[in-house]
Amino acid sequence: MKKIIILLNIVFLYYSCEKNEIVNPEKYNCNFTHLDSSVIHPKRDQYQSLLDELIQKRAVGVLMTVYSPVDGEWSGASGKADLANNIPMQSCMISRMGSTLKMLTATVILMLYDEGKINLDQKISYYIQEDYINKIRNAEYATVRQLLQHSSGIYNYIQNPRFQTASMNDLRKVWQPHELLSYAYNKNPYFVSGTDVRYSNTNYILLGLLIEKIENRPLYEVFDQKIFLPLGMSNSLFAAKDPIPDNLVRGYIDIYNNYKIIESTFYSGWDYYTADGGLLSNSHDLFLFFKSLMNGDVISTELLNEMLNWKFPNEQNPDFFSIAYGLGIFKIQTSIGEVYFHSGDAIGYYANMMYVPSLDTYIVYATNSNYGKLDEWISTPKAIDNILHKVCR
Repeated sequence: MKKIIILLNIVFLYYSCEKNEIVNPEKYNCNFTHLDSSVIHPKRDQYQSLLDELIQKRAVGVLMTVYSPVDGEWSGASGKADLANNIPMQSCMISRMGSTLKMLTATVILMLYDEGKINLDQKISYYIQEDYINKIRNAEYATVRQLLQHSSGIYNYIQNPRFQTASMNDLRKVWQPHELLSYAYNKNPYFVSGTDVRYSNTNYILLGLLIEKIENRPLYEVFDQKIFLPLGMSNSLFAAKDPIPDNLVRGYIDIYNNYKIIESTFYSGWDYYTADGGLLSNSHDLFLFFKSLMNGDVISTELLNEMLNWKFPNEQNPDFFSIAYGLGIFKIQTSIGEVYFHSGDAIGYYANMMYVPSLDTYIVYATNSNYGKLDEWISTPKAIDNILHKVCR
C-alpha cells in the first residue's frame, strides 16, 4: 500500500547533486535456480509488449511474473536496472518490494499461531509489556488479529508530519523500530479497535516486534527459516540482513513531476529493520510465495480461510478500488472481477502482487521508479486495470 510522504523539494535538490556511483556491471549478474521456460511461453510476446509499454510510459525498469495453470509461468523484464551504468533490467534481479512484506509477516504470525505460540485473539499487550505499548493509543487493547487486519485503529506513524519532515531532512538515516513507533505516541486512534478498518504501518511494526519476542531472534532469521528457504526463494532477503546489497537495482523518483528523475537508491532507511516493508526480492520469488500460500502449502486451508475472512471499511476510498481487508491481504473489485492483492512502495520502488481467483492467475510486478508522473502507469487503479486487462485477455 502507498506510503504517505511529504516530499520536500529543497532537500531533493541538495541530494540530486550527488554523483551517481560507477559500478562494475558484473555485480548485477544473476540467474534463476529453477528451469525458466519463459522464452518458449505461448504468450511471451503479449507479456513482453506490456512491459515495453510501461517503459515507453517512462518507467525506468520493470520486472514481471505471470502464471496461469494453462500456460504456466513467464518471467520477463524491460528497461534499465541502473541508468548511470547502462545496465539492462533482467527478470532475476532484485528490487525493493515495500509493503508486500506484510503478507509474509501475516503468514509468519499464522505459522506461530499454528505452532501454539500465540493466540490471534489475545491482546498484543499480553505478549509485549514494553513502555511503548502504553504510549500508543489502542495498543493496550488491540488483539493480534486486529493488528493483522488493520482493524486496531492505531495511528499510522507515517502520517505524522513530524516524521515526514524528519525523514526527508535526513534521507539516508537508518531508522530503528522504536524510533518509528515514537511518531505514533499519544496520537488519537482512528476508531475503537474492531469497529472499522484503516491501513496503518504501525500495526506491522508491532507484529514484527512480536515475532522477534516469541522467536527470540532477529526477523531476518525467522523469515529465512520459515519462508525463504522452505519455498526456494533464493533471490529474497529481509533488508535487515543486507539493507543495500550490491546487486539491488537502482531506484529513481520523478520528484518534480516532470520526468526529470533522480536516483533514490539509498533513501528508504525507515523499513530496513521492520516487518512493515523491508523486503528485497523479485517477481518470480514473490509469485512462488503467493501461489504456495493460496494452494495451502504454507499454512493450512483452515488458516488460509482465516486470512481470507474479509472486513469492509465503513467508508470506501473514492480514489481507489472497492476494497476489503483480510489478514495481511486485500481483496479489490476491479473491472475484471475480484483480485486478491498487496502492493508496496519505497522511495524509488513499487511492487504489486495480484491473484485473480476466477482465472487462477497470478501477476507480480515491480518497478525501480515511482512518484510524480510515473505513478499513472505503475500504481494507480488505471495502471492496475491496464495490466490486468493486458495479461488476462
